[in-house]
Amino acid sequence: MESFVHLRKGTTPRRLHADLNGLKDDELGRGGFVGRTANLYRRHDPVAYRATGPLRPVDVLAGELKPSDATDPAGAPLLLFSNPDCRVLLSRRSDAMPFYVRHIDGDLLCFVHQGAGRVQTEFGPLDYRVGDWIYLPKACTWRQVPLSETTWLMIEASDEFRTPPPGTLGRHWPFDPSQATIPEPAPLDDDEGPQADGEYEVRLYHRPVDGASASALFYRHNPLDVEGWRGDNFPFTFNVEDYNVVTSDSVHLPPMVHLFMEATGVYVCNFLPRPAEGRPGTERTPWYHRNVDFDEIAFFHGGSLYGIPMPPGLISHAPQGIHHGAPERARESTRRKFNEYSTVDWQVIAIDTRQRLTPSPEVLASDLGQHA
Repeated sequence: MESFVHLRKGTTPRRLHADLNGLKDDELGRGGFVGRTANLYRRHDPVAYRATGPLRPVDVLAGELKPSDATDPAGAPLLLFSNPDCRVLLSRRSDAMPFYVRHIDGDLLCFVHQGAGRVQTEFGPLDYRVGDWIYLPKACTWRQVPLSETTWLMIEASDEFRTPPPGTLGRHWPFDPSQATIPEPAPLDDDEGPQADGEYEVRLYHRPVDGASASALFYRHNPLDVEGWRGDNFPFTFNVEDYNVVTSDSVHLPPMVHLFMEATGVYVCNFLPRPAEGRPGTERTPWYHRNVDFDEIAFFHGGSLYGIPMPPGLISHAPQGIHHGAPERARESTRRKFNEYSTVDWQVIAIDTRQRLTPSPEVLASDLGQHA
C-alpha cells in the first residue's frame, strides 16, 4: 500500500532524481516503480560489483546466438528465457517456412529488429519491416516469408496480450491503436504454399510434452483458406515510429510510462527517441534500482545515449533484487554534456516479468561476463 507520508532523513536533494551533488541515487521500490519506494543516496556506485551464483545479470548479443531457423528453413526459434507466464525467443530466419505454424501455449508479440518480409495468416497477409511489432493471437495459423534475413525478438505470453488501461492520458497515448495495420482476407488456393505429397503441415509449437516441443497436423487443403472474418481477436502490426512517446522536462519518468502491451505477469515497454529533460540539474539517465518485484530484459535495438552508442542486438537480463543501471562514468559524462544534447536517441525494448526468468543454456553459454 502507498502512504501520504514520505519521510526524509539525512542528506537528500530537494528534488527527486535531480541535484545529486556527487551522491548516487538508488531507488528501492515495490510494484515496478508504482508502489512504495525509498530513494537511498549513496557514496558509491551500486553496480560496481562482481557476481557469482545462479542469480546474476546476463548479457548476450543476438548476432552471436544461433537459432536453428538461421541456417535451416525447417528450424525453429531459440528459447532465451522462460517462466510460467512467458517465454522469450529469438528467430533469425532468412528462408520461407516450409510449413505453417501455431504457437498453442500463448499469444505472440514479435519485434522486428532486422529485415523485411510477409507473415501469411489465416486472417490475411501482413507485411513487416524494421521496427514493427507483430501481434499473433494464441493458436493463430501463420507462416513467415522473409524478403531478407530477419531477426525477431519473440514474446509468448500464457495469458492474452492487451493494451494497458488508458488512464489519465486517454486512449491514444502512448499507443494509438488506429495506427495498427490489420489484415484483409486473402484465402490461398490448394496449389499455393508449401506442401509434400499433397499435404500441408501445420506445426504446433508448445512447451515440452514427453520431451517434445513440437507436434504437427497435416491437411489435404491449404489451411489459410479463410474467405472472411469478424470479431475483436485478430493479428496486426504496429511500428514504433507511430508510438507517441510521453515526456517530461523536469524529471526522468519511470519505465511504466512507456508501457505498450501487457499480459498477466508480463509487461512490454518501448523506450524510443524523445526530447531530453531540459531543467538544469535533472538526472537524464535512469536511476539505479534493483526492481525487487520484477525481472527485467532490455533488448537494444539501436541508437545512442548522449553520444554513447548502444550496441544493436544486445540483450541484457537483470534478475529482480540485483542492482542495475548505467555505470557512474556514463552518468558523469551525461552531466558534463548536458548542454550539448537536447534529445535522447535510444531505441530499447524492455520486458518486465513478475516471476523469475530462467535463462536457457544457450544464453548462459554466450554470456559476455560483464559482472564476472
